[in-house]
Amino acid sequence: MTTTAPEAGRSPTRERPPTGRRPVTLRQRESRAGLALVAPTLLVVVAVIGIPIVWTVLLAFQRVRLATLRKTGLFGEFTMSNFDRVLHTPGFADTLWTTLLYAVGGTFGSIAIGLVAALVVRRPFKGRTLVRASMLLPYVAPVVAVAFVWQVLLDPQLGLVNNWGQRFLGWDTPIPFLSQDSTALWTVIAFEAWRYFPFAFLFLLARLQAVPGELEEAALVDGATPTQRFRHILLPQLLPVIALLSLLRFIMTFNKFDDVYLLTGGAAGTEVVSVRVYQFLTARTDIGAAAAQAVVLAVVLIIFVGIYLRFFTARKEA
Repeated sequence: MTTTAPEAGRSPTRERPPTGRRPVTLRQRESRAGLALVAPTLLVVVAVIGIPIVWTVLLAFQRVRLATLRKTGLFGEFTMSNFDRVLHTPGFADTLWTTLLYAVGGTFGSIAIGLVAALVVRRPFKGRTLVRASMLLPYVAPVVAVAFVWQVLLDPQLGLVNNWGQRFLGWDTPIPFLSQDSTALWTVIAFEAWRYFPFAFLFLLARLQAVPGELEEAALVDGATPTQRFRHILLPQLLPVIALLSLLRFIMTFNKFDDVYLLTGGAAGTEVVSVRVYQFLTARTDIGAAAAQAVVLAVVLIIFVGIYLRFFTARKEA
């Protein structure tokens, strides 16, 4: 079997790419590979979060009861009656104000306690590791367990708090912390601040440990007091972290349901919007109104977050 050599003076012909098709660049190949890696996570997010959100919005514009849910499609007879009923139901404004007060109080309290705890354990001392670990207990413990402990401690008849208050503080009568209008909301806010201060504690402690020690040493040499060192050195370093924590904790607290429901069930002036959504869904079996209430809650939260971000961005640029 013989082979023929290419003719002299002529180079072997190269295959040309098909006409109309451009060669794939390295950047395009990397983009496709990145999209392929992200696609599974994106599909899970769309399935778990995106589809329920879209369905909730569609249900908010339909008259849907729990008994007729199985017969309801995605696109039915749309109406605004759910929003009219939600906005004009007695107590809506009070519930929204309670939710705002609860969110602001819980956010401020958790960050304040977390800041104090971070300042306490930032310096080395014996047993610091154990103290740091114990501070995470409220955050990692099951909410059902810690809510039950608080209910037992604050019980008017058998609770330790009332017992000590009558013995050592001179209380005349036991105080029903979780069933009295004047104390229930503030007790729930205190529970929220106590339960979630470890979240702020971790962020603030990490930032405090990153502050250069030379700054405080120079201020100490100049005769600055501890208050002055905190105000002029530590606080400016912590402000960006505090701003981020304020946004995250406000969003989380504004949507909270389990803490309030487990402690008071929404009674005694502690009905927040999330509890109201639950009551529309279970007590009234009105899915359309519950979805409308959830959409109103989301819109109000978006407005508050937008105002916060606009204010913070403007101050940062200034």
